[in-house]
Amino acid sequence: MEAFLVSLGTVAVAEIGDKTQLLALILAVRFRAPLAVVAGIFVATVANHALAALVGTLIAEWLTDLVLAWVLGLSFLAMGVWALIPDAPPSEDEMKAPTRFGPFLATTVAFFFVEMGDKTQIATAALAAHYQSLVLVALGTTLGMMVANVPAVYLGEAAAKRVPLRVVRAVTAAIFIVLGLAAIGGALAYS
Repeated sequence: MEAFLVSLGTVAVAEIGDKTQLLALILAVRFRAPLAVVAGIFVATVANHALAALVGTLIAEWLTDLVLAWVLGLSFLAMGVWALIPDAPPSEDEMKAPTRFGPFLATTVAFFFVEMGDKTQIATAALAAHYQSLVLVALGTTLGMMVANVPAVYLGEAAAKRVPLRVVRAVTAAIFIVLGLAAIGGALAYS
């Protein structure tokens, strides 16, 4: 259960102000079909985070416990630093989801590709490697993405303007740094 809850909380906080959350807001305004946009975000996130969690668990099987602890510790610390850097809004190309496919498919495709290489996807892989639990981590990170993005779709710009992104970035960085230090502590215990 720890894998699920930590994954949910980490990604929910990390997603606030992220470029995929900005994309969710843009798609909601563009299509004015919130249910279709939310469904597209969900399908894209399930696919993307299941893939990331699979990669994380495969990496965990491949590395020794000591090497994995160091890799995870350093990765989480790097994610902590990365979380302090504000995301740029999605590019024009990333926002040009084909409208001929409708809001659901357009959102699914756009969200899947924008999430590739994003900090929440990388965090999903690292969490899956740490907990060695594909299902619990993928479920937790997917729910975390929904917790952050559904309000963006339904409440729109009003909610985005009220969230102090500097504080959110600091909290996100602190979570990743604590996870990193814990993993490095584990690595030192192996030594």
